[in-house]
Order: sequence, then structure tokens, then C-alpha cells
Amino acid sequence: MRHICVEWEQPDLHGMSGYVHLDATYWGHNWGVLLALDEATTKPLYVAFIKSERTEDYCLAVRKIEENGYHIRGVILDGKISVFHSLSQYPRQMCHFHMKQLIIRKLTKHPKIKASMALLLLINDLPKLTQEQFRKAYEDLQIEYADTIKRRSSAKDGSTHYTHRKLRGALKSINTFLPYLFTYQRHDCAGMPNTNNKIEGVFTDLSKNLNNHSGLIEENRKRFISALRCFSWHWKAICISKTAASFSLLLPNIDLHLCFAVISLMSCSPAELTMFQTAWQS
Repeated sequence: MRHICVEWEQPDLHGMSGYVHLDATYWGHNWGVLLALDEATTKPLYVAFIKSERTEDYCLAVRKIEENGYHIRGVILDGKISVFHSLSQYPRQMCHFHMKQLIIRKLTKHPKIKASMALLLLINDLPKLTQEQFRKAYEDLQIEYADTIKRRSSAKDGSTHYTHRKLRGALKSINTFLPYLFTYQRHDCAGMPNTNNKIEGVFTDLSKNLNNHSGLIEENRKRFISALRCFSWHWKAICISKTAASFSLLLPNIDLHLCFAVISLMSCSPAELTMFQTAWQS
């Protein structure tokens, strides 16, 4: 385990271009992983261990990716508006799944008032609509339910406040991210996805498998993630071929149970597992 680097080693990305998924996930307080994936290959482009989700971390990730030769055609993000503003030089797509979840947190899955029901139905149809169709339906909804949206209630001290503040909060969220909901439909962004589902799938698998080895201290968890970067996210075979020559020196120093734990995290196909075993025995 001690032979595995704790920090991510940035790969050479010259000659590559495409759309980049950017997101972060956390395990407990004060540490998590910021990950960038290539849309076409799901190859990891950047990994950083972080204590909090800062805009500066996203900007650094993008800069490092470009410095290593990758041409970014656009980025897919999931809701930190300051990141959208900071990456204004790229086409930015707001994840539709996270947009829907943001609205559900405001309205719940089963809202009681008609305006909220109509808004939730509209958000559910988001992936099916063009930008023009959505904007028209959204404007019509605000006109139809204008009285509900603007309704105010009186407090005991004589002050007034908006009656349906969560509804207004949901509308504000849509207004904030509306410029980024349909980037994927632009002619210059053909092939751009409208969700961050690929990167969320990686985080789900990583969290599930790390939980299977919950006894690891934080430093070894980081080593675990750094070691697995080569075998996860559909890049296993390439990295195995590049590192096979060093396995004969590395593997004898690693506990057998750890090796099988790594293999269990890889979700290897039979062919990839054979390659790993061949490298082990060479």
C-alpha cells in the first residue's frame, strides 16, 4: 500500500478533445474528490482531493486539463452558479437531473397547490422540450398563476411576506439556470449530454466499494482511489498495459487481501481480469 502514490498523477491528454463532466463528491466532513471525465471515453481527466467545493477548484481542474493538451468543447455541471460564471469561456450545460432535484427540494414530489403542480410537470418534461417550447410554457405558467405567485400574507406584527415562498424559490432557481439548460441543443454543441449521469455513476460505484472497506484511514483511502484510477471508468485495459512491467516489483510488496480488494473495485470483465493476472505472473 505504501508504494501507491496518495496524489493523482495527471495524464498526458495531447490530441484529445470533447465534452467534460465536472463534479465532486464527499465522504464525511472535510474531504472529498473533484473529478473530471471525458464524455466519449469516460477517461478520468483530472482528480483532486478537496476539503470543500470551491469555485477555484473547478477553475484549477479546467486549467490543468487544458495545460495537459486536452481541447475542451464544453462542460457539464450540476448547480454551483459561481462555477458557471467562472467558466464563461466554454459552453456550459446544467444537468437536467440535478435541475429537477433542485425543484423537487423546493416543491416536494407531491405539491398541493396548482401552480406548483404545473411547474413540476413542466420540469419533468424538460428533456423532451426545445428551448423555445420550454420558454413559452414557462412564461405562460407565470402569467396563468401570477396571482398565486405574487400573493402575500400578513404576519402578527403587521408585516407582510410572500405566501408561497417555496414556489417563488423554485422559480428563482429556474431563472438562474435557464441560460444553461439548453446548451446541448446548440448546433456547435452536437453530441453534448444534458446530464451528469456518467460521473454520478462513477461516484455511486466508488462510494459503494469504499464502504466495503470502511476500516481504511483517510490517507489509505486516497491511495485506494489513486490506485484505482487506472482500473475504473473504462480505462483499465490501457493502464494495465502501460504498468504491467512494474507489477513484478510492486505486487510482491502488497498484501494479497488488498490486491483482491482492488480487483473487486475494478468491476473487471473476464478479459481484463486475465490481463491483470498475466501481469501479476510476469
